[in-house]
Amino acid sequence: MININTKLSERIAKGIKRYQPVLAKAQAADINESDTVVIITDILCEVFGYDKYEEITSEYAIKKTYCDLAVKIDGRVKYLIECKAAGLDLKDDHIRQATNYSADSGIDWVVLTNGTKWKVYKIIFSKPVEKVLVYEFDFTELNAKRQTDLENVYYLCREACSPKSKATLDDLFEQKQVINRYIVGRILQSDPVVDSLRKAIRRLYPDVRVDVEELQRLLSNEILRREIIEGDAAEEAKKKIIKAEKGLAKQKSHSTTSATDEE
Repeated sequence: MININTKLSERIAKGIKRYQPVLAKAQAADINESDTVVIITDILCEVFGYDKYEEITSEYAIKKTYCDLAVKIDGRVKYLIECKAAGLDLKDDHIRQATNYSADSGIDWVVLTNGTKWKVYKIIFSKPVEKVLVYEFDFTELNAKRQTDLENVYYLCREACSPKSKATLDDLFEQKQVINRYIVGRILQSDPVVDSLRKAIRRLYPDVRVDVEELQRLLSNEILRREIIEGDAAEEAKKKIIKAEKGLAKQKSHSTTSATDEE
């Protein structure tokens, strides 16, 4: 949970109350993209806290073309924004141009929005360049009394982009890389967790014979969804866990060696 101070919380709450009806009206009227950009710019200023004249620009050139909007602090761009008309449903194809902008400029965060829907992407500079949807929210459904809603807005605020921030988009991305269904699904199938499950069952039912392999089959075939334990994402989760385990083993080995040297 992020500690969002009272002043920031009040600003976000006030912005939600003001712009929810504005966005609902804009969506119903199906206003064009240019007019939608005006609303998005106002939200960036009044809700997210950026200076309209110094920190929000539509004149950020990338290979002789311009992205819709760019948010920058101290002259450094923090993220690009691909804007669509208020009444247009957002699709993954809409982020393609902004992804190309990002790849060409080295900016690794892109936001796709029509004012109502906000989708936040992390750009991975691999070959080919990849985009990862980190999170999304609907501005018209935000509730300032819900901590999760406040945090969704916070990560796009100026405060989160400050060098002094202890909770940035990069921090959120790292957390999402670990706290997700594929990582958790893989951990649930690991020997230590299955063994703990076996012991818990034995404690409740001492007379029942519990086999570890049977529990693993039960988890894989009947409890966990197949999409969580199979496929590219599941394999990537497996690799991350193996890497983490190796790092932990190396750390323990180093600690043991250091303790032996001290003796």
